[in-house]
Amino acid sequence: MELTRERIELLKVPLDIVPHDKLEEIIFDLLKDGGGGGKNIVLLSVWDLLRARHNVEYREYVRGAALVIPISKSLVRGARFLTGKVPQRYMPFNFIIAALTILEKRERTIYLLGGKTAALAKTEKHLRATFPKLRIVGRFPGRFKKHTEETLIQVIRKSAPSLLLVNEGVSGGERWIARNSVSLNVGLRLWVSDIFDVFAKRKKRPSKVVFDNGLEWVGFCFQSPLRFFRIFRYLYYNILLVVYKLRPKQAPLSAQTP
Repeated sequence: MELTRERIELLKVPLDIVPHDKLEEIIFDLLKDGGGGGKNIVLLSVWDLLRARHNVEYREYVRGAALVIPISKSLVRGARFLTGKVPQRYMPFNFIIAALTILEKRERTIYLLGGKTAALAKTEKHLRATFPKLRIVGRFPGRFKKHTEETLIQVIRKSAPSLLLVNEGVSGGERWIARNSVSLNVGLRLWVSDIFDVFAKRKKRPSKVVFDNGLEWVGFCFQSPLRFFRIFRYLYYNILLVVYKLRPKQAPLSAQTP
């Protein structure tokens, strides 16, 4: 029996309410329907939400995802403000560790795609040591040539991983998953931009204290100073929340006058 996951909308973009203690059941529930094709998981930031509002392709990718998990504190605050409901927020690294732990329990499989060759190799080594019962059925670095893409997709499809973990270096980023979703047609798919560098200890993840306070963006801005200009997009997001809050509620269809 499929578990019920509550999906809400924030500024016309979906968010799922996934309690931490229900994550394992939900992931296994998604994997049960092996014949139903692949299922995408989106870790959504506030910047992603704004992108989804203005990019049709990305919006359809998010709307069609099996799970849309908020990773920004601003999304939780916005959902509470507009809907009164509070979705669970996940740190990307912790979500992946939780997902891999869940998959290892039943000796499921994973395919690693993207990143640089050295970081990818270190990631594979780390995962084999940390999750010995999780079977890695393949890996392929990013920056691959366009003419190799069709063969690569066929390899992934035949490998039929329970989880396809995609990292930066894949042309189009998350949209690569969306564009090839039908061809892949296997398991769960998840994009996380720099996770292989974190596993390879080339980058540090935010501390729990920093993440819990919603300040992880500060570190990202120091890595790339141009991100400081995102403050204007953040202000725009807050203005949108107020505008949507002040909009008159539409009466139910049955209550409307003809």
